[in-house]
Amino acid sequence: MDQKTKKTHVFQSEVKQLLHLMIHSLYSNKEIFLREVISNSSDAIEKLRFSQLSHPDQYKKLINPFKIQISLDKKNHTITVIDNGIGMTKDEIINNLGTIAKSGTKNFLEKLQKNKKEKNDFIGQFGVGFYSTFIVAKKVSVYTRHANLKNKQGLLWESEGKGTYTLEEIPIQEIGTQIILHLKSTEHEFLEEWKIKNIVSKYSDHISIPIEISKYDEKKKIISWDQINKAKAIWTIPKKNITKKEYQEFYTYLTKDIEKPLTWIHNIIEGSQEYISLMYIPQKSTWDMWNRENKHGLKLYVKNVYVMDDATQFLPNYLRFVKGIIDSQDLPLNISREILQDNPLIKNLRKILTKRILMSLTTLQEKEPKKYQKFWNNFGIILKEGIAEDTENKNIISNLLRFSSLHMPQKEQNLSLKNYLKNFVSNQEKIYFLTSESYEASLNSPHLEIFKENKIDVLLLSDRVDEWMMNYLLEFENKKFQSISKTDLSLEKMITPKKNITPENNQQYTSFIEKTKNILKEKVKDVRITHRLTNTPVIVVTDSNDMSTQMAKLFTAAGQTVPAIKYILEINMQHPLIQKIINIKSEKNILIWIEMLFEQAILVEKGNLENPNNFIQKINQLLLN
Repeated sequence: MDQKTKKTHVFQSEVKQLLHLMIHSLYSNKEIFLREVISNSSDAIEKLRFSQLSHPDQYKKLINPFKIQISLDKKNHTITVIDNGIGMTKDEIINNLGTIAKSGTKNFLEKLQKNKKEKNDFIGQFGVGFYSTFIVAKKVSVYTRHANLKNKQGLLWESEGKGTYTLEEIPIQEIGTQIILHLKSTEHEFLEEWKIKNIVSKYSDHISIPIEISKYDEKKKIISWDQINKAKAIWTIPKKNITKKEYQEFYTYLTKDIEKPLTWIHNIIEGSQEYISLMYIPQKSTWDMWNRENKHGLKLYVKNVYVMDDATQFLPNYLRFVKGIIDSQDLPLNISREILQDNPLIKNLRKILTKRILMSLTTLQEKEPKKYQKFWNNFGIILKEGIAEDTENKNIISNLLRFSSLHMPQKEQNLSLKNYLKNFVSNQEKIYFLTSESYEASLNSPHLEIFKENKIDVLLLSDRVDEWMMNYLLEFENKKFQSISKTDLSLEKMITPKKNITPENNQQYTSFIEKTKNILKEKVKDVRITHRLTNTPVIVVTDSNDMSTQMAKLFTAAGQTVPAIKYILEINMQHPLIQKIINIKSEKNILIWIEMLFEQAILVEKGNLENPNNFIQKINQLLLN
């Protein structure tokens, strides 16, 4: 070895600061050093593949099968990663492994710290991934020989990551690159074969190049190599060449779900933006699906190299049930979650992937309604969140919604809004709905009485998200939604008052209404005669612009203070009980009756009373009378 060729190069003084920042801020776990090294090896092999195709005259003799090999030396505490890729020239090794020094570390650090939103571009540009090796290594040695060099001249690059590196020319027999990591005393766990296999399986299983690990036979004194990755990225294979079983097997591998997926969406996109997506919709929800804060998202690959799990930035929260991978050719490997958050490329991918999933569900509901119903039963309550969260796709999501209704024979939500519109009665102007705490409570609500009588269908909503959703779902196909627990003039137009009812000209009725107002005073917003009741004497409704009962309950459950709702009391003057009360002479008894009826209506509406004991005493007093 000619020591004269060995030269020491000094990194700029900021390199230690950069390494510290990278190790502690840009990387969350130590094991990704191997991902970075394997990724570089994979890139080197891909470059040689390209060179063989583009310059066959220069590279035609290089016919060895491509591979990446890993050997562990427990005695010397080293990990060696070897590839037979294109290798590096002297200029390239300085550029590639000395990028930080060459490009200006100080400028890089300033931009990295001041412009967090642009970290993605900086990290890709400066290519600091190789330096993740210093997370586990006290010294790194790189032996490399470029494939295009006619002689066997190679290079040795070495550094302890403390501000300098050495470079010398040495003879190397084989083309490619060999990286030796001299591990720190605290990192010897990475000398275990199972550990390396685990990391390769986790991060690099679907790299198309075989990754092998060495095995030494003590008896025969020979070294053999075992392949430890599948070397087959299923998503990169044309769809026509993948069987249904292979799709299902990959889903099982990806999710560990014992159930087969309900359906999947596989797209390979080339052009200005190159990416592959393979997304699955499961048959059943997981136990933590309802928690919006729990981990979810797609598995992110860059150029077939695993980058991270649970990349939530590619899909909106209301599609958190979707499992799968996204493999981008345009993103850098050294990317963090906060970088993904503000990347315009990611935002565009998010729009495209969201649309693809929603269109796939649209196709599923049209062509396989039974499958879609199964999907809705499991994930409908989550999809409903999209009405509020995704205004751009609100129309598509609206068409995917399913409801229970007054005219449906069962509790299952299987009525689409399109089918609801088909059942409109004459003069119906709006889509009527009722929110309640349970299906049973809504089905037996007195609000439905006039709708039953006039055969008008009403959507029955009892999921916790429904009240929130309906604040954003204002119309469908130009038909407005109307809560039947609120005042509504359009409904009054549809209802024909019963014969002989002329409250405007009836002094007795008018007098009773005024008396009720005087008794209840500030407890109500108004008292009115209603024609919407048939079997119930009184009901309370909210004004069209006031907060509904269910919304108030949601806010209260969330720990927020809500102002008391002032209800409108509507009285069914034709009810026998009201007819009897009108004729009572005792003002004291009338007062008790009216207060009791009002609290009765509140109990039906809210499900509880502030003072139930007082309500019971009124009833007992009336029974005694």
